[in-house]
Amino acid sequence: MSNVNASTDVLVVGGGMAGLAGALALKENGADVTLVEVAPAFGEVGAGLQMAPNASRVLKRWGLLEKALEIGVQPKRLVFRDAVTGEELTRQTLGGEFEERYGAPYVVIHRSDLHRILLEACQEAGVTLVNDVLVQKVETDGGKARAYTAAGTVYEADAVLAADGLKSTLRGSVADDGPVSSAYVAYRGTVSITPETPATDLEDVIVYLGPNCHLVQYPLRKGKLLNTVAVFKSASFERGEEQYGGVDELEAAYADCVPAVQDALKNLATGIRWPMYDRDPIENWVAGRMALIGDAAHPMLQYLAQGACQALEDAAVLQDATRGRVFTEDGIDAGAWEDAFRDFNEARAARTARVQRAARIWGESWHVDGVARVLRNMLFKSRGDNNFQYNDWLYGRDEPGVPAEVRASKVTETTMA
Repeated sequence: MSNVNASTDVLVVGGGMAGLAGALALKENGADVTLVEVAPAFGEVGAGLQMAPNASRVLKRWGLLEKALEIGVQPKRLVFRDAVTGEELTRQTLGGEFEERYGAPYVVIHRSDLHRILLEACQEAGVTLVNDVLVQKVETDGGKARAYTAAGTVYEADAVLAADGLKSTLRGSVADDGPVSSAYVAYRGTVSITPETPATDLEDVIVYLGPNCHLVQYPLRKGKLLNTVAVFKSASFERGEEQYGGVDELEAAYADCVPAVQDALKNLATGIRWPMYDRDPIENWVAGRMALIGDAAHPMLQYLAQGACQALEDAAVLQDATRGRVFTEDGIDAGAWEDAFRDFNEARAARTARVQRAARIWGESWHVDGVARVLRNMLFKSRGDNNFQYNDWLYGRDEPGVPAEVRASKVTETTMA
């Protein structure tokens, strides 16, 4: 066996949103944190990301919301339209009463910008960041966890956070499962906003719902970029092809949509597409001194725009579960990690399972045709302008799995403008 040649209080495996958030949360509690990432450099691919109040509240807790608002956009409304007719179905106003109710704003931000904000916060806090490290397994031996890497290095820690994403290797310690294909793929793109860009669509998140397809648009980077995401059911993906040569499948999927939708396809980068997977919910995320976090624990489809949001919630709840228990005024009580992980798991698993399942159902309702489409449109049009009864379970401050200090706060805080 290799000698242990790196020791830390907490080892985080994975440098995506969940890993960085978890590392920052525990560093704030007083842990010596090392984060290892398999890629040779830190970074995040993709385009836009929606941060609902349940996520921006966590950034606010960590003093990072101002940085997100400096580079992000606060959309005025979330608007749903029928992609075949162009008819507006429903809208949700995102400022004013919405922001007051949930204690933080709705923000759209470039994925790489949010990742950079979290990365810089970890650097400033003193998290040790290491690239080119592939962790193959984690074992618990007595009161220590050992992470074994492909290069032969062994990291020893009181606790390990497995934040290695959708295709998590470390999840195998608690579940014998794999990613579930949705049959849908996404193309994404960001383009500069020009005088020809329709001004009415630069203040809102617009979602066009079509049979077996949808399209989302919203502004990024203080309104300098327009983010477009096209998602559709793909025959080639159903056959097992992750990528596909040509755009005939993409264009065919939107052939019956209004010109505004078809024109928006020109904004997409068609050289790469994102096959869409999730996994079935699992109840247990803990193996000894290792706990899953983020997509390693609960990968979800994007229809509720909650993947990164739930990762931030995970980190905040773990921060609460370990503060005063593992990280005490008298120092670190490493023996308390098992109880802290158990409470974290119990606080989060049911909530994230609900989000995972709701995202699947939400996606199905977006993509219906025929009578189901008529009924869906009627239901959407029957909703008012502020649909709090539909949002409270997801964005509200009193829901299980939401950080304790947020749940406890009944006084509306002054939100950062």
